[in-house]
Amino acid sequence: DSASPQAALVVDSIQTLWSDAIEAAPGTVSQVRSCAQELIRYAKRKGTAIILIGHVTKDGQIAGPRVVEHMVDAVLYFEGERGHQFRILRAVKNRFGPTDEIGVFEMREEGLSEVANPSALFLGPKESRASGAAVFAGIEGTRPLLVEIQALVADAAYGAPRRAVVGWDSARLAMVLAVLDARAEIGISPEDIYLNVAGGLRIGEPAADLAVAGALVSAHFGVIVPHDCVFFGEIGLSGTVRPVGQADARLKEAQKLGFKRAFVPPGVSPPKGLEVTPVPTVAALIALLKTLH
Repeated sequence: DSASPQAALVVDSIQTLWSDAIEAAPGTVSQVRSCAQELIRYAKRKGTAIILIGHVTKDGQIAGPRVVEHMVDAVLYFEGERGHQFRILRAVKNRFGPTDEIGVFEMREEGLSEVANPSALFLGPKESRASGAAVFAGIEGTRPLLVEIQALVADAAYGAPRRAVVGWDSARLAMVLAVLDARAEIGISPEDIYLNVAGGLRIGEPAADLAVAGALVSAHFGVIVPHDCVFFGEIGLSGTVRPVGQADARLKEAQKLGFKRAFVPPGVSPPKGLEVTPVPTVAALIALLKTLH
């Protein structure tokens, strides 16, 4: 404490620290709370930014007592999928900024480097388009982000149809499939369904419903969606497509990356140079995609 204050201090990890003033093992609630309080007092007294590294469980949750999450100013998750060279820094708590903000970093020979244009990272090559692919114009925190949704529909070989989902909510996929069958009667539910968000990204917002439906319809009917099309919109149980927030930011990001057409909920104002096609229902989406064949 007597040393000159530093600009930043990294502690790895908070679960292994202990204080002699507390008669408890490291990692217990009392030890973690006491050590965190001491570090917070030091940070405020010295003006030092302190980064506490914590262990996570196999489910991706912070290990041990969750008391630290309530004491700190921000909680950041540093995520990555095995086999991918990039990592995502995701904010789930932030007292001084928006939550769900992300930063994308790529592992190179010289170390981690920021990816200036993350959207390009999550989009497949335009030259190798196939059926079952649709681009979603999403929002991560305050940043618009375009990502490719990939779907594969195959005949169910053994009994109950299989559902495999990577990067999206499996319960929401079940809802979209049920709506497609109930409101558009395309008979997709008995098939094996495989859904993947390209690049290992995880999507949580309901605005991805329309892109997922577009990828599923594309795979089911063998229709190739043109590479210059994007989708966003929430699908209701009635089969209607509902508006979502920050439509302007989504469309501007799509236009910046060279997209020419957007399938969106009704009522969205098109920016100059981008064709906006309103999609009122899932039945209308299917009819529109079939015209692209």
